[in-house]
Amino acid sequence: MEFAGLKAIVTGGASGIGAATAKLLQERGADVAVLDLNPDQAAGVKAIRCDVSDDASVRRAVEEAAEQLGGIDVVVNNAGVGAQGTIEANDDDEWHRVFDINVLGMVRVSRAALPHLRRSGHAAIVNTCSVAATAGLPQRALYSATKGAVLSLTLAMAADHLQEGVRVNCVNPGTADTPWIGRLLSSAPDPAAERAALEARQPHGRLVSPEEVAAAIVYLASPLSGSTTGVDLAVDGGMQALRLRPRSAS
Repeated sequence: MEFAGLKAIVTGGASGIGAATAKLLQERGADVAVLDLNPDQAAGVKAIRCDVSDDASVRRAVEEAAEQLGGIDVVVNNAGVGAQGTIEANDDDEWHRVFDINVLGMVRVSRAALPHLRRSGHAAIVNTCSVAATAGLPQRALYSATKGAVLSLTLAMAADHLQEGVRVNCVNPGTADTPWIGRLLSSAPDPAAERAALEARQPHGRLVSPEEVAAAIVYLASPLSGSTTGVDLAVDGGMQALRLRPRSAS
C-alpha cells in the first residue's frame, strides 16, 4: 500500500493500459481520477472528461481532479493514438493531429499539474512511450516520430523538474494487447496471420498485456522508487535488447 494517501490522475484511463494502471494504483492505496474522452467507460474510479488536444479542456479537467482528490501527486500520461504507414501515408493534417495528441497532450497535462506536483512530497510523472521510440519498425513512421519525441521530452522534463521534487520517467511497451491493436487486427485481410506476425516479432512470443505495462508504470510512480528518474523502462518481451536465434535454429 505504498500509495496510501497519494492522489493520482491517469489520462486515457478508461481502457487498455490506462484502465489497468488506474486499477493497480487503487489496489496499492492511491486515490485515482481518470481523465478520458469517454469517461463513462471508466469503471470503479472518479472519471472526468478530458480532451488532451485542447488546453482549456485539460486545465479544467486537471483542476477538477485536484479538487476532487485533494491534490495531485502522480500523473500518468497515457492518452494517445496510433498511426500506420510510411512517411507518405499520412498528410500534414494527420501528422499535426497525432503529434498534438501524443506529444503536446502530455505537455498540456503535465504543465497543468505541475503547480500541484510541486506541493507534493512524492511527485512523479510517468509517460507512456513505446519500443517504437528506440527501434525502427515498418509502417510506423508517424507513430514512431511521436514516441521518439516523448522519450526526449521525458529526459528533458526529468532534468528540469528534479530540483522541484518531481521525478519523470517513461515506459516503452512492445506491442500490447490493447483496443487499438484489436482494431488494427480486425481491419487486416487475415487477422489471425497478422496477430501471429506481431507475436512472433517479440522474443517472448506473445503480445504484452496491459497489466504488465501497468505494473511498470506503478513501479516508476511509486514513492519507493525515489531515486529513479530520467529512465525509459522497456516492457517488450526483449524486443529492443535481445537478438535471439530463430526458434528452429535454437
